[in-house]
Parts: sequence; C-alpha cells; structure tokens
Amino acid sequence: MEIHKATFIINPRYFLPIPNSTHHAILVSPQHRPLQRRKLLKLRPHFCCCSSSHSPVVKDPILEAGNESFGKNDYKNITRKKRVFFLDVNPLCYKGSTPSLLSFAHWISLFFSQVSLTDPVIAVVDGERGNEYRRQLLPSYKAKRRKHWHQFPGAGKSPRSMVETSHRLVLDVLRNCNVPVVKIESHEADDVIATLVEQVLQRGHRVVVASPDKDFKQLISDDVQIVMPVPEFNRWSFYTLKHYVAQYNCDPRSDLSLRCILGDEVDGVPGIQHVVPGFGRKTALKLLKKHGTLENLLNAAAVRSVGKQYAQDALIKYADYLRRNYEVLSLKRDVRIHIEEQWLDERDARNDLLVLSNFITLLKESRILNSQNSSHSNG
Repeated sequence: MEIHKATFIINPRYFLPIPNSTHHAILVSPQHRPLQRRKLLKLRPHFCCCSSSHSPVVKDPILEAGNESFGKNDYKNITRKKRVFFLDVNPLCYKGSTPSLLSFAHWISLFFSQVSLTDPVIAVVDGERGNEYRRQLLPSYKAKRRKHWHQFPGAGKSPRSMVETSHRLVLDVLRNCNVPVVKIESHEADDVIATLVEQVLQRGHRVVVASPDKDFKQLISDDVQIVMPVPEFNRWSFYTLKHYVAQYNCDPRSDLSLRCILGDEVDGVPGIQHVVPGFGRKTALKLLKKHGTLENLLNAAAVRSVGKQYAQDALIKYADYLRRNYEVLSLKRDVRIHIEEQWLDERDARNDLLVLSNFITLLKESRILNSQNSSHSNG
C-alpha cells in the first residue's frame, strides 16, 4: 500500500482563498465533525512514547508563580491575556536533516496533548518558491534541505510527487485536528508567522511560536515566547525573554545583528569568522551591547574606531557582506495576509487522539508494505 492511497485524502473543497491576499494564500479550514468522547477514550496513545515512565509535563514559565519577577498587577494582566500558538510545520517534518512523517506525528501529538491543549493554534507552511528571494541573495541559503527531498519513504523515481503527497497528509492531519493552515505562495512560513504575530499582539494577546528555528528569537519579548522540541528530553520546552537574556546577556533586539555576524550554519549563512577567524561571539556581543544594532555598528565603524584594529578593519571591509546576511536572516513583517477572527477561537481537541492514532498506524503500515515491495522487487 502506497501512502498516497491511504484514507487521509484532502478534499479540494476545504481549500479556501484567504481574503485580501494577492499571493494565492491557502487556508485549510478546520472540519467540525467532533467525535464522541467515549470512543476517543478507548484508544491508547501509543505514539506518545517517552524515555521515562512518566510523561513529561511542559509548563509555561510565564504562568508559573515565582518564576518571573512581575509586580502583582503586572502578573494578573499577563495571565488574563489569551495565548495564541503559531505552529511552524516544515521543520517538524524532519528528523535531523532527514524528512520524516513519523517525526511530525510524534512532535505534533506531544504538542497538542501537553503544550497547546485547547488554545488556538495557527499552522503555517512554506509557500511554493518561498526561498527564491533569499536564494537569489545567497545561493547557499537552506541548500542542505533541497538535497534530502529524495529521502522521503517510498520516494522512488518521483521524489517531488512523494513530497507533495506527504505534504497533503500533514495538512489533512492538521485540518482534522481543527487547526487552520496558512500557506502563501512565494513566502516562507517564517515571514508569514512574523507578520501574523504582529497582528495578534495588536489584539492584546500573547503569542507562542512552536518551532526549533532560531530565526524566531528575533521576535522574543514579554508577550512573545518560543516553544521548541528538544529530542534529548523527548519534550517541548519553552524559551522566554528571561532565558534569552540569561543565555546571551543582551537585548533580543540585538539577536538578528548577532546572527548576521556569527552566521547560521543550519541555514547556510556564513558568518564573518569564515573570513576573519578572530572575530567571534565574544567580540560581536561586546560591540552590539555598545551599539545596539548591526547598522549602528557599521555606521560607527565607518567614521571612527569601535574596537580593536582587526575588528575595525573587518567591519569596514565586509560591511556589504554583513548587510547581505541581515537581508537574508531578517524576518519580514509585511506579508499581505490578515488574521481571521475564527482562527483565534478555542480549538476543539476531541478529534486529536483518533486522528493521530490513525495517522501513525497508516505510516507504520505503509513503511512495512514499502519494505516488502522493495524486497520482492530485489528478489
């Protein structure tokens, strides 16, 4: 049995255009056909395997009394705010650098059952040709991911068609779990999320971005957190403003500038240490703490001394190099999309257990049959 012949088929009638968008946005509308709770309770969540006998409990640090030094009134105001999750789908479909639908199923099941619960979740996927703009600036941008298309199970002679089938399966799971999915042509999910985060904050809500992507650290604030999968502990973990300051000892507004100097190996963005080996994290942090942003630092270096001679020379000689990194790594906040009020409603989670159990069973059966078919063909 091939995966694309399974029962998880997306009906085209559920794909509706997002209003006020000229980029052919796609919304997979949640399908409201709740199942009876007594049926769901009979299923065993075999997909939520953990390394210990106790399931990890993931708590939101901002709601934990004593974890933050808020005043009494500030604490009450923060806890009253609605929490809205943005799910960065594409990275969850990889185990390391290898595509894996089982990895997606595992992390999404933990996310629904232990992190988001019934809070609203908006899933975002990369649009077609979403990377083109950044790849024109820097051909090495996310080049490693393109090399692994052929590794989807059963890809065989048509890897692109298999990727598209896998993509449809993922969207169908999210739709059946009552999660709206947004995809905008020619835009990466990161930029769509950054744009929508601003709109949610303007409505007075808090935001949690669910993603392992370091790019989202540039969004961190009192009202924006990240929750990321941590494979070593088989759990999701919150990353807040407090964690960022403790880790880097600088303002999150300097995060983008810091990454422009240090580069991002995962995304294929080289740092300045590739051309000036002595220019490392310590030097970059010291300069950014004084000047605030990369642009301020470069402007200052152009007219006066800002540090040791090797750093001064590097900032002048490689200013265009660093500005290109800034253009590649900065999240755009001007994608033409508008948040829909129904996306902010409480999520109906009653389908989760059945949908994810069936999805896991489908993947395991498909893998076994694909393996058997491969053995027969080789024999």
